[in-house]
Amino acid sequence: MTYTNFKYETDADGIALVTWDMPERSMNVINLTVIEELAAIVEKVAADAAIKGAVITSGKDTFCAGADLTLLESLTRVFAEMAKNQGEEAAAAVLFEESRKLSQLYRRLETCGKPFVAAINGTALGGGFELALACHQRIASENPKTRLGLPEIKIGLFPGAGGTQRIARMMMPADALQLLLKGEQLRLSRAKAMKLVDTVVPPADLVKTAKDWIKAGGKAVKPWDEQGFKFPGGLVFSKAGMMTFPPANAIYRRETYDNYPAARAIMQTVFEGLQLPIDLALRVESRWFAKILRSPEAGAMIRSLFVSMQDLNKGARRPANVPPAKLRKVGIIGAGLMGAGIAYVSAQGGLDVVLIDRDQEAADKGKAYSHKLMTDQINKGRGTSADREALLAKITATPDYNALKGCDLIVEAVFEDRKVKAEATAKAQAVLPDAVFGSNTSTLPITSLAEQAKDQAKFIGIHFFSPVDKMLLVEIILGKKTGDEALATALDFVRAIRKTPIVVNDSRGFYTSRVVGTYIREGHLMLTEGVPAAMIENVGRMAGMPVGPLSLNDEVAVDLAWKILKATEADLGAKAIDPRQKTLLSDMVEKHGRLGRKNGKGFYDYPDKAPKKLWPGLADLQKTKLDPDTIDIQELKDRLLAMQALETARCFEEGVLTDVREADVGSILGFGFAPFSGGTLSYIDMMGAKRFVALCEKLEKKFGDRFKPSPLLVEMAGKGETFYGRFAPDKKRAAA
Repeated sequence: MTYTNFKYETDADGIALVTWDMPERSMNVINLTVIEELAAIVEKVAADAAIKGAVITSGKDTFCAGADLTLLESLTRVFAEMAKNQGEEAAAAVLFEESRKLSQLYRRLETCGKPFVAAINGTALGGGFELALACHQRIASENPKTRLGLPEIKIGLFPGAGGTQRIARMMMPADALQLLLKGEQLRLSRAKAMKLVDTVVPPADLVKTAKDWIKAGGKAVKPWDEQGFKFPGGLVFSKAGMMTFPPANAIYRRETYDNYPAARAIMQTVFEGLQLPIDLALRVESRWFAKILRSPEAGAMIRSLFVSMQDLNKGARRPANVPPAKLRKVGIIGAGLMGAGIAYVSAQGGLDVVLIDRDQEAADKGKAYSHKLMTDQINKGRGTSADREALLAKITATPDYNALKGCDLIVEAVFEDRKVKAEATAKAQAVLPDAVFGSNTSTLPITSLAEQAKDQAKFIGIHFFSPVDKMLLVEIILGKKTGDEALATALDFVRAIRKTPIVVNDSRGFYTSRVVGTYIREGHLMLTEGVPAAMIENVGRMAGMPVGPLSLNDEVAVDLAWKILKATEADLGAKAIDPRQKTLLSDMVEKHGRLGRKNGKGFYDYPDKAPKKLWPGLADLQKTKLDPDTIDIQELKDRLLAMQALETARCFEEGVLTDVREADVGSILGFGFAPFSGGTLSYIDMMGAKRFVALCEKLEKKFGDRFKPSPLLVEMAGKGETFYGRFAPDKKRAAA
């Protein structure tokens, strides 16, 4: 048989070397063809008496990136179509059989009677790591970049090719659950300590060591297939088991609030599987995997956090008529926390950086931030002193604007003040009048800032999120006169620093700041209504947000919210703001000097060397105090999520957003909107426009006009439409 994705050869010792090397792909992934070819190879090894065993390795720099998730996405679409035409039971049966093919293949490899060795020459994730786990020995080549793990939980799935059952039989259940539920990617040293890798060798010795293990009589039987096998943690209903699963269940509920079906399925499959023989346990895993695969949460998360993110990272919004920008050097004006962070990620992306501030001391302080971040990496074993020195060598800190000569892009990250930004723009453009100029701003309209530029077509907004080194999103803002060259250059820059871009049109607050402001405002209004502050914060997390609205306001600064509210009132009039929120913020900032985390006191107190605590004085700001037992928790959750989704729909209708993918990806990466929903527009689609409009109308009746559904939503509800149906990325956007 001729293989497309594998190279198969045998040596004089009768050992097969299977080299996985998919054509025209940078990384190996698992698709239907790979499954078919690997199944044929396993049968060939098993049937040929002359073959003693097989080594599976990769012809690429990595072993395998996991399953091709577009395959799983297509499976769910087929299921939906079959359920519609043939009934859900028939569709579920087909989905079950199709989705367990990989699990069955790995089990066949494991029990074929011939030893298989995974020669891991780079990162192995998801189904690729599950293949390694099914092999009888795992040997890895020394490589600091190698990562091993099962990250499926991060896109609403769980390992469905035997991963839950093999991991749970290789380590203590508590450790297995932690690995599966976190989706953590392990370095080789840790994987070896956990006995997930048997041996680590120099790259040149990888295949030889793997073959030597087979020649030395390597066993073709896994421990759990031998008589008398004992689970590492004992029986589920033993004393040790009872010290694991009840606490694990409590932790699961505390961390997820039962919002993630895949996390619940992991708990269930491990608990049930450890009470069964391996083959029955694998069948249980497959049943749960098929169930989770057809859940709306998994579908939405796969679409947003894999398919859409991949599209955006590859340049889905990049103008095709502009050649790729060969960025080598960037100038960053402003060496504060934001500018220093941009300098760090730019240098990490291989770019030379000129970091400018008002004087040498301020510029050096900004560069020192990169030194600190690299030192943190070294202390965690993720870098070396040489790495730190190499990165710092790429950053030139100076107050001299003439150093900007030769830069391919300028990013201004000075204080959020029009005059300060105008001065920085003028000084930079005196040196580089023709360069693309990006302004990092979260609120100031780009079109008006561009009026200070020599060429408005080359002026664009580049909105980073803090802390820059951790936040994955960058919001690109188009002014009314921004041209394709500026957009293409900004997107090429974002790709170089390995962030995910979304492109939005200019407006007050753009997209992310505008929507997250509604979340914070709703928390403020709940507080003024008399809802206990602790309940507001807890309900925020219960709804799926990373932190409550009051905590989030502390992080972005309470006085900033106050400034934005005053500016909004000055520009748009008193009707544009809520007087209750104005009173609350005025009391917090003007009367009590509570500015947020930055001065150690906001809605929370931040004592030294102690956890933050809600400020007791909040109760004194509440004219009314509601009895917690009379408050509808679901209604609070609905308010927090529906308000953000509704504001996103308004942004889409107004043309601030033009791509559903950017709405959803931006909401999750930018402000942590309930990832299980797939994002703000997916939240509406999952609920259905008709139900969502009914919810908004119910909330409008009780809480006011801010919940009034937009005309587009009312129209979609009447027609039974979805955002991804009407505005699919591969369709031209219909007029809203």
